Amino acid sequence: MCALHWITAWALLLHGCAAGWVPQAPSTRNDIRDCSTDPPYLPPTATNTTARLAALRDTMRAHDVHAYIVPSTDAHMSEYISKRDARLGWLTGFTGSAGTSVVTQDKAALWTDSRYWTQAERELDCNWELQRTTWIESIAMWIMEAVPVGGNISLDPFLFSVATWNSYSQALYGSGRTLLPLETNLVDQVWGDQRPSPSSSKIYSLPAAFTGSSWQEKVAGIRQQMEQHVRRPTAVLLSGLEETAWLFNLRGDDIPYNPVFYSYTLLTNTSISLFVEGSRLSAAARESLSSGCPGPLCVELREYGQVSAHLRNYTLGDVTVWLGTEYTTYGLYGIIPQEKLLEESYSPVMTAKAVKNAQEQELLRAAHVRDAVAVIQYLLWLEKTVPQGQVDEFSGAQHIDALRRAQQHSHGPSFQSISASGLNAALAHYSPSNGSSRTLSAGEMYLFDTGGQYLDGTTDITRTVHWGQPTPLQKEAYTRVLMGNIDLSRLVFPSNTAGRTVESLARRALWDVGLNYGHGTGHGIGNFLSVHEWPVGFQSNNVPLAAGMFTSIEPGYYRDGEFGIRIEDIALVVEAQTKYQSEEKPFLTFEVVSLVPYDRNLIDLSLLSSEQIQYLNSYYKKIRERVGPELQRQQLQEEYEWLQESIEPFPVGSAVTTTATTAMLALTSLLSVLLSGLQA
Repeated sequence: MCALHWITAWALLLHGCAAGWVPQAPSTRNDIRDCSTDPPYLPPTATNTTARLAALRDTMRAHDVHAYIVPSTDAHMSEYISKRDARLGWLTGFTGSAGTSVVTQDKAALWTDSRYWTQAERELDCNWELQRTTWIESIAMWIMEAVPVGGNISLDPFLFSVATWNSYSQALYGSGRTLLPLETNLVDQVWGDQRPSPSSSKIYSLPAAFTGSSWQEKVAGIRQQMEQHVRRPTAVLLSGLEETAWLFNLRGDDIPYNPVFYSYTLLTNTSISLFVEGSRLSAAARESLSSGCPGPLCVELREYGQVSAHLRNYTLGDVTVWLGTEYTTYGLYGIIPQEKLLEESYSPVMTAKAVKNAQEQELLRAAHVRDAVAVIQYLLWLEKTVPQGQVDEFSGAQHIDALRRAQQHSHGPSFQSISASGLNAALAHYSPSNGSSRTLSAGEMYLFDTGGQYLDGTTDITRTVHWGQPTPLQKEAYTRVLMGNIDLSRLVFPSNTAGRTVESLARRALWDVGLNYGHGTGHGIGNFLSVHEWPVGFQSNNVPLAAGMFTSIEPGYYRDGEFGIRIEDIALVVEAQTKYQSEEKPFLTFEVVSLVPYDRNLIDLSLLSSEQIQYLNSYYKKIRERVGPELQRQQLQEEYEWLQESIEPFPVGSAVTTTATTAMLALTSLLSVLLSGLQA
């Protein structure tokens, strides 16, 4: 597709799919499907799913299934999944990371959120209805309209969380339809030998220099929590892949961008069972796991597929199994008798992993210094090449990935790089593809959200830049996004504060002028693990903030069809140095560990308070002290000089205008209201 058509098509895509388009006529809408024409128009990006649906429906009839629900998840509730587990993508052609499909004998529909509506219109063929919501109530209503009373609605219970199963059960209760768990996965049956093979790569031990503590110390800590719990659980079941990887200081590459491997763990007071493909363990990993044999620190290796049978046998005894429902499937959960369950949202391993110890904190800080070098190299490269018209979104993404790989301890990107120019940046999770990406222009805003995996830490940073003359709206919106980032980053708050109670501080400057953004404000991050690490963050289902936690802070603003802005930094929760100190419950604040300057060309200093400017200058001083020497160590003199120019202190002057003073008073008032609901 020519660049002009592609650019204009994206502008129209943001407003949905319109009927009446004639494929033979010149059009700017030729990259999305049009099911209203005869024959329907499908873009080259759409997948023909007719044969797959016919085969699935035959299999459904053989199992007396009238509707089959297919999620985008795997058996470990992973955010990212392997190609082998991409059942939804294979069946529908839709490659977004979040969605649910339902197939009946004569209908098929996909549910997904607003991030992926445009993508779905490009990838689905006309066998599929697109439902622009993710509510389970909406899915249930559609099913009840499509399936008569007495029908069976089936799903694979090992692909649905406990909460999701309960939601479907409640939504269909009393409808006369039966929700029927079916352990035989019908998509897998149809996929057959075309389904990708499991990973065969080695599972390896993380070098001791990159672990915060030994796996034996971690196991001892979890067992101590078991002993101290009022219910005195006899075992902890771990289903989340990063839980087992963290606990045993092991890593793999079963899932793109995430150094994890397929596994389960059952940790009891006296034994440890690791369910994994044992032949894949490196010699060093095997030696580490067997170093405590025989004894309570001996890790018994069991086949990955034996977890259900082993759990069923274990729960015949007088036991109590502690698990986190957020990462446990209904299939495993249902094996354990209710009276033998201790269920919480997150397992003790997940919550322990969220609080980094002093060594883990230093490792993450070091990773962010080297990561900043790669990002600064990229920014300088862009300044040189974009005005010449030599860079498009895809080649830009490739280049920053390559710069990161050149850094010490690199293991590649931590997610698919978001490289978005102009109107594409208005799509918060847009990622370019080869042959269909826009050329970067000095006259447009450019947003890049990228990250790296390093042995000592995982990184995630977003910067938005403009090399020409931004519009007044672009400059004001950028400045207000920056103000939100600063206001939350410099906040001092009591211990045990829930992130959701302070999240709106990142939005305050935008709200002042009637602007907002539609995504969350932050997420946790791992030590060479997941780039989105639960349960840390600012959402309602996150745990209260505690010293040692790392979270992103990433406000934004997106104007459909025009531009997008996001500024994302990773920050460590630390004890605040307040005038009055409390030893029992010290106040907390954030230490920003991302170390890349913001675009001076987009900052309107007249909107900033003196406190905000002083914060910027202090942040830039930290960048100078930490990143400057690393650039010199790597003999990157041109990048060093670019950095010195970019972090020149801003003049404070009389920055506090009447408007700014009023805004800060309003901020104080807002904070007091928000914290009135603080958890005890």
